Amino acid sequence: MKNHRLILFAAVACVFLSAPLARAESDWLNDYKKAQQEAKASNKFLLLDFTGSDWCGWCKKFDKEILSQSQFKDYARENLVLVELDFPRAKQQSPELRKQNQELAHQYQVQGFPTIVVLDGDGQKLWQYDGYFPDGPVAFIAQLEKLRKG
Repeated sequence: MKNHRLILFAAVACVFLSAPLARAESDWLNDYKKAQQEAKASNKFLLLDFTGSDWCGWCKKFDKEILSQSQFKDYARENLVLVELDFPRAKQQSPELRKQNQELAHQYQVQGFPTIVVLDGDGQKLWQYDGYFPDGPVAFIAQLEKLRKG
């Protein structure tokens, strides 16, 4: 009986511990330099998502209502290199990742979460949106398309 409880506990723990990793393991990167190289090589924009993934309600809402929607995912796959710059309270991060995220937040003068910054392949800032984007994935994609068309 104890073995069954242990196995059940381990399975439940794995589900809870892997859930925050689901986004990071998808199309989202967290290494800014690698992402910038990929954006330049593939002639795509770099979308930086400054988030508090495990505590920020507006970040979770933005992720659920825009970033996790199939319209956005399809658009991003063709046009963007996605970077999550996370500022969690409970989730563990390496000191290097924490330092990188803090330096980028300082560089782009991030005052709150979520904040979206879009860069070209050379690292030039094209657009910054501070806060929750209320108009849904279609309007968000339309804004990104305006940047592509100059």
